[in-house]
Amino acid sequence: MGIFDYQDSTTEKIGTVESVDTANIIIKIDNEELLKKMQVNHLIVVQSSKVGKHLIALVNKIMRNSSIEAMDTDNQPLYKIENVVKATLIGTHVDKEGTKTNIFKRTLESVPEINSDCYMLEGERLTSFMKAISQLAIDAKNPLTLGNYTLDEKAEAWLDGNKFFQRHAVIVGSTGSGKSWTVAKLLEQVADLPSANAILFDIHGEYAPLKEKGFKHYKIAGPNDKATENIIFLPYWLLTYNEMISLMLDRSDNNAPNQAMAFSNAVIEQKQIELESLNKPDILANFTIDSPIPYKLNSLLDKLKELDEERDFSGSKTGRDGPLAKKLTRFIQRLESKIQDKRLNFLFNSSPEVLAYDYVETICKKLMHSNSLKKDEGVKIIDFSEVPSDVLPLMVSLVARLLFSIQQWIPKEDIHPLALFCDEAHLYLPSNTNSSVEAAGLENFERIAKEGRKYGIGLIVISQRPAEVNRTILSQSNNFIAMRLTNAEDQAVIKRLLPDSLGNFSELLPILDVGEALVVGDASLLPSRIKIKEPRLKPNSATIDFWDEWQKESTKDVISTAIEALRKQSK
Repeated sequence: MGIFDYQDSTTEKIGTVESVDTANIIIKIDNEELLKKMQVNHLIVVQSSKVGKHLIALVNKIMRNSSIEAMDTDNQPLYKIENVVKATLIGTHVDKEGTKTNIFKRTLESVPEINSDCYMLEGERLTSFMKAISQLAIDAKNPLTLGNYTLDEKAEAWLDGNKFFQRHAVIVGSTGSGKSWTVAKLLEQVADLPSANAILFDIHGEYAPLKEKGFKHYKIAGPNDKATENIIFLPYWLLTYNEMISLMLDRSDNNAPNQAMAFSNAVIEQKQIELESLNKPDILANFTIDSPIPYKLNSLLDKLKELDEERDFSGSKTGRDGPLAKKLTRFIQRLESKIQDKRLNFLFNSSPEVLAYDYVETICKKLMHSNSLKKDEGVKIIDFSEVPSDVLPLMVSLVARLLFSIQQWIPKEDIHPLALFCDEAHLYLPSNTNSSVEAAGLENFERIAKEGRKYGIGLIVISQRPAEVNRTILSQSNNFIAMRLTNAEDQAVIKRLLPDSLGNFSELLPILDVGEALVVGDASLLPSRIKIKEPRLKPNSATIDFWDEWQKESTKDVISTAIEALRKQSK
C-alpha cells in the first residue's frame, strides 16, 4: 500500500477540485473541521487519473466566499457560504516505480480532473513523504543538509550537493537572521569531504572561529605584514591591463589616452626584460600584457619619468619637448602616491619573495589545492578585513579571476571543482558601479557567473542587501536560501528571482523566525521552509548587546590604544 491510500475518505477528504489552470488549482472545501488545521504553504494531496500516482500541491490562499442563493419569505437574502483554497501543483508522488517505492518527482505527469478528491498531508503521511524527498538526495550519494523541515520537524531536510554548487547559489537575509550560521553549517560539511575545495572571501574577519579540521585561514597582507605562510600578497604584476588602468588612471585627465599608452608600453617592456633575464624564450615569444609576469615598478617609473622629461634636439639647438613630455607628470605622481600608501602594502610590496617569478604558483597552490593534496585545508578562508574599501572590489575579483583563469587552462578531464563563497557580496558585486575599480572587478565575477560551471567553479553569493547586488550574477543562480528580509526592496528582488509557480511562498520572507529559511531551487526537490541547525563552529557575527553592556558597572579605557593602532595601521 502507498502512503496516500486514504481508506476513510469521508473523514480525511477536505474537498474536490473545482477548477484547473495549468499548475494552479482551486479546491472547493467540504470538510470545515479539516480546514481549521490548514495553513498557507501547507501541502495537499490531489487524486490523479493514474493509479498509484498522486499530485502534490502547495496552498497559496484560503478564502471564504459568500453569495446570495435565494430570498426568504420576508424578501431578505439567504447567503451561501463557500470555502475555497487556491493551490499550486509542485510535483507527482509515485507509490512504486520499478524496484523503488515512495518516490517524488518535480514533474507533473498529469493534471487533476474536475471533482478529483483532495486530502490534507499531515501526521505520519507527512513524515513518510518528507522522507521520500530526503531519500532522493541520500540515494544520489551527494546529500547536503541544513536542518529540519518546519512542516515536519522530525524530517531532516537534505539537498542535492551536486546541483547546489553546479548551478550557483544565493544566501540572503537581514542582519541577525542567521545567515552566517547557515554559511558555517554549509562549510563544515564541505570541510568533512576528503577532496573538498572551497574558498570563502571573509570581508570582516567574522569567520575566524572556524578553526576545526579541514579549515585553513589566510589573510591578505596588512600595512606591516611580511611574506609568511598564512599571509597572502596580491602584487601589482598580477593585475590585467584593464585592472591596472582602472586603479591607476584618472580618466578625466586630458592626457589619459597618452598615459595609458605609455604605461602599457612600459609594462610590456619591463616584462620582456624580466623574461630575458630569467631565460624564458618560449614565454617571451608568446606573452601578453596580461600575462602574470613580475616586473620592477621602480624601473617602470624611471622609464615613464624619462619620457615625461624627454627633449628632442634634432633640427634645433635649443631642443623641443618629446612627444610625451609633461603629459605623464600627473600619472607618475598618482602612481608614486599609491606605492607609498602603506595600506596598499599587499599590492605594492617589493620584497624578493613577492617579486619572484613563481609567487603566483605559491598563491594558487595555497588556494586551489584540495583537502587530499593539502591535508585538512579543504576550506580556505581569506581575511580581507585590512584591505581598503576603495580597492576591495578589485582585490577580491583579482583572486577570483586568477583562479578562474587557471581552471580554464587545466585539461577538462583533470579539472577539480572549486566553490567560491562571496560573503558581504554587495560590497564588491554592486548593482550600480560608481568607479572604474568597481566596474573592472564586477566584470570578472559576471564572467564567472556565466561561464564558471563549465570550468568547475561554483559561486555562492551571500548578502544582507540583495537589492544592492548585481542583477546579472543573481539571475545566473538557480538555488536560493532566503532568510528573513525586512527591507521591501530586498524582498522584491528575491520575489522576482523565485519561480512564478510558487505563488505566495515568498510572502513569508518578512515573517521568518531567526534561523529559518526558504530553500528553493534545483538542489531542493520541494520548495521548503527549513529550520537551520546550529553549526559546530559559530562565526563571530560581531553583534554587540548594547543594553547588557550599558548595564555594567565599569568599562575599560581603550581609546589611547585604539588611536595608536590607527596611527601605525596595526592592532
